[in-house]
Amino acid sequence: MEPYPKSIVRLINLLSELPGIGRKSATRMAFHILHAPKTYGENLSDAIRAVKETLRLCERCFNLSDDPLCAICRSPKRDSQVLCVVETPSDLIAIEQTGAFHGLYHVLHGSIDPIQGMGPEKLKIAALTERVKREPIREIILATNPNASGTATALYLRKLLQPLGVRLTRLAQGIPVGGDIEFVDSQTLVASLKQRLEF
Repeated sequence: MEPYPKSIVRLINLLSELPGIGRKSATRMAFHILHAPKTYGENLSDAIRAVKETLRLCERCFNLSDDPLCAICRSPKRDSQVLCVVETPSDLIAIEQTGAFHGLYHVLHGSIDPIQGMGPEKLKIAALTERVKREPIREIILATNPNASGTATALYLRKLLQPLGVRLTRLAQGIPVGGDIEFVDSQTLVASLKQRLEF
């Protein structure tokens, strides 16, 4: 039998479903929310609702955005001829936080993984090839994760994009094999971007 009222138990259960949040952390978070001013709970609720109701995918790169085009795609300061292809918006954020990349992005929203039922048709690959045909892109950095599905995705993209005559590069070594870009430290990401190789 739970020692807490049903409303607290429900909040703890929902919070514990978040990635990396165990029961103890969820309980601490629930009690933080409980003891915070009422406006905090209202603001948190409004922020969650806004993310679910107003957030969309950028029409050009498929990054998360509040508008039809994300801030990166709208920026005139970006090098529109260099495209960094990433698996997730989290990977984009990790690279962007290094300050070392000034081109544009394309977010695939996953990687090829037949075991998980993720084929190329479920990713934003068709949109990528159309974009390369339509835009004057001179280089594509394949910044997929250095694990089995990320490498499979990079190999698939190389086969698909090579005939289009664009330079293909891959992030240099330094990112641990089997790791995820979003968890790599900034210095390693900077070195990987600067030392990217022909692919």
